[in-house]
Amino acid sequence: MQAAARPLRALACLAALAVLAGCASGPRYPIDTSHTAVSQNSRVRFVVLHYTTASTERSLSILTRGRVSSHYLVTDDAPARILQLVDENRSAWHAGDSAWHGRTWLNNSSIGIEIVNPGWERDAAGVLHWRTPYSPSQIEALTELLRGIVRRHGIAPGNIVAHSDIAPGRKLDPGPLFPWRALAQAGLGRWYDEAAAAERQARYQREGVPDVAWFQAQLARVGYAPSRHGQADEDTLRALKAFQLHYRPSDFDGAFDAESAAILESLPD
Repeated sequence: MQAAARPLRALACLAALAVLAGCASGPRYPIDTSHTAVSQNSRVRFVVLHYTTASTERSLSILTRGRVSSHYLVTDDAPARILQLVDENRSAWHAGDSAWHGRTWLNNSSIGIEIVNPGWERDAAGVLHWRTPYSPSQIEALTELLRGIVRRHGIAPGNIVAHSDIAPGRKLDPGPLFPWRALAQAGLGRWYDEAAAAERQARYQREGVPDVAWFQAQLARVGYAPSRHGQADEDTLRALKAFQLHYRPSDFDGAFDAESAAILESLPD
């Protein structure tokens, strides 16, 4: 019996060696990458900006070891540093429950950038205050980083957004001290026609402010996701406050006023 088993064992060994030799020599069906389709673009459609509410050291620990992550972290060092934590071709877990221009849950279609900043603090009366501006070095580093991302992925200006834009009411970052206007003047992000807005504001002050349904339609046009039934419900108020936080950070009280209507109408798609 033992003698008869030896040829079988020998055959099994030879078969195993043949398999190993095949693996060592590469795949049986290699992928040919010599042809490239013209009809394609990046899966990345959005860039979402955040603040960390923590120090650089603590932020780095949270974003690399915790349940949230971002593609980049811009530190508050002097000068600022840009740390890449997730490859741009992979999803980072930074957006959560979110919506913009009809797309939802934007982790898979966005690049997240966290900027080290303490965010808000609450006073004795429960009022929120943002007291720490972003440093010139942070904004300079962010501008350079965004230029590369926009070039690589073809990001539209209106798709460089705040976490507060895509998650109204749930998130407030990067907050009212973030310099959206300056960023747009550098060719990154979207801003409104200020001269046109001034003229329209004067008209609305004379003739009256549009109704809630108009605000809802305009908010949806520029990317937000309010209700569309003509009632000033919580979804609509959250979207309006997020819009004001981005484009009128001095006052984001959710009022359906002439200035907000004028800015909305003067904002490109």
